[in-house]
Amino acid sequence: MTRHKAYLKQELEEQLRFEKLLTNISARFINLPAKQIDGAIEDAQRSICECLGVDLSSLWQWTDERPRTLALTHLYSPPPPLGPVRPDGIDAQEAFPWICSKMLNGETLVISTEKLPPEAKKDQISRRGFNVKSSVVIPLSAGGGPVIGVLAFDDLKADRVWPVETVDRLVLITQVLSNALERRRFEQILIESKECLDLAADSAGSGIWEMDCRTGIFWATQRARAIFGYDPEEPITMERFETSIIPEDLNLVREAITRSLSEGEPVNIEYRILDAKDSFKWILSQGRPYFNPLGEPERLMGVSTDISEKKQIESQLQERLAEIENLRQQLEKENTYLREKIELQNTDGEIVGRSQAIKQILAQVEQVAQTDTTVLIEGETGTGKELFARAVHRLSARKDRSLVTVNCASLPPTLIESELFGREKGAYTGAMTRMTGRFEMADGATLFLDEIGELPLDMQAKLLRVLEHGRFERLGSTKTLQVNVRIIVASNRSFARDIAEGKFRKDLYYRLNVFPIVVPPLHERTEDIPLLVWYFVRQYEKKMGKRIERIPRKSMETLQRYPWPGNVRELRNMVEHAMIVSSDKILDIGNPQRKFSEIPENLRLLDVERRHILGVLQKSGWRLSGQGGAAEILGLKRTTLQSKIKKLGIKRPTK
Repeated sequence: MTRHKAYLKQELEEQLRFEKLLTNISARFINLPAKQIDGAIEDAQRSICECLGVDLSSLWQWTDERPRTLALTHLYSPPPPLGPVRPDGIDAQEAFPWICSKMLNGETLVISTEKLPPEAKKDQISRRGFNVKSSVVIPLSAGGGPVIGVLAFDDLKADRVWPVETVDRLVLITQVLSNALERRRFEQILIESKECLDLAADSAGSGIWEMDCRTGIFWATQRARAIFGYDPEEPITMERFETSIIPEDLNLVREAITRSLSEGEPVNIEYRILDAKDSFKWILSQGRPYFNPLGEPERLMGVSTDISEKKQIESQLQERLAEIENLRQQLEKENTYLREKIELQNTDGEIVGRSQAIKQILAQVEQVAQTDTTVLIEGETGTGKELFARAVHRLSARKDRSLVTVNCASLPPTLIESELFGREKGAYTGAMTRMTGRFEMADGATLFLDEIGELPLDMQAKLLRVLEHGRFERLGSTKTLQVNVRIIVASNRSFARDIAEGKFRKDLYYRLNVFPIVVPPLHERTEDIPLLVWYFVRQYEKKMGKRIERIPRKSMETLQRYPWPGNVRELRNMVEHAMIVSSDKILDIGNPQRKFSEIPENLRLLDVERRHILGVLQKSGWRLSGQGGAAEILGLKRTTLQSKIKKLGIKRPTK
């Protein structure tokens, strides 16, 4: 048993270390300069391989040549002879045709070289040549677009088992690398486009012109005439020039010329002119005025350049800049999602849920875990309070020690003190040996007191002393022991009622209620029910040797409408029953109905009333008034029923 616990502990630590590594890798690629992406990818390959004990990782991308081929661009492997020599000029489609065909369809493959199908014979030969035993092959695709390459992780020593959780996280990190590569490609396109723009501006032919301010007639070179579409011998008057300009830009050109001749400002203006194809092209005209000795404008001289190509490139650049910005924002969102998924989902491998309530509780767990603060976990029976207690312990600095658990409800009153604080030999009749108590066992670790509300009052007083001072005596001993224990307690009882009835000490409650965590009942987080159902299905599949592929939608909706008085424990039992009676690959859950006689006898009157009204509401389809409505069935006025629903905190489940 000790060896098994050690194995589970090691496995959990390795999983947490791997998830932390993936979080750090994904965060690194946010806003990473394009020139650093290649190095960061190979660093990520190395880190993942070292963390998982994998020998080799290769990344393949399409080449720019025609026809396009998949070529090796990023590789991590141990140096020869432990790893293969980096191949030159290898074409993945030639060496691995079957794998490439699957990859182009977007399939993630878990491959054993010796178990490949007959149609993958060529792939098998190539893999043997590289001494690859087992692999995970994941297609690279950014934002659901076409496949841009493939990322593989290979084991050269043995035909290893790849857990589903590991493959899923490798797929997530592959998405991060895909987005980084695509962002680098867009930035490269942007750089090339800017180079084209600079070249176009440098090599653009410019036409020289001069306007006589007295006559308004232009002299122009043949290049200038060609730009404006004028005949070689055609006279160019101001009227002729203005008819070339599209009407929307005419006032802009007139104002620039007037301002230059009156105020001496240089001309620098972009405008559009009509061309022979009833379209337009962009012109940049730059010039300066010249004045006679009397200060009167004499001539305006300058150059004009066709900048239509420049304008088109600028428009394309703006579109590409927008695409790059969208891609950057998408990458940030996906990395945020990845970090949340790795840090919050399945904090300890047992907590299943994506509802806002679960996320908030997990955030509380992360906040309090690194402290030694006492934690009080409240919630109905079957909500999984112990799971959250284990999560607090696993994220704490005491995680290297075991979580010591005591179920206060299961201990006879005569044995509670010795169970908690230990006893000396001969402390009472039948005490034949000395026994170490749970507080001593938890020294330097965490003690979880489940169902704390069941402790007798005299034991509550002794527990308060230990919590206040950290000291106690074994039963039958006068020697005081000092311990350093972190306390986590849980209860499904109402402390307010127990305190009012004198069943629980008020001072002990205040000492325990330092950091309360309230676990909501299952009917308040119905969006988690599908996840929980499939989680339990996968657990029982292994135990029962069955495979479930589908759960009818109506069955799942029925489960989400059911109030679940037994919470997650009841749901788990129902799934186990359904797994037993299901004979095919469709899970037959049935329609859960709780009879009134099944209601526990120790419920308060308000709880019984709430359950009864909730059952009637479900039966009537949540219709309050009218024939067959809940008010008629209960014999109440509609307004009275609405008041009770509000008072009892009854809410209609969301579908």
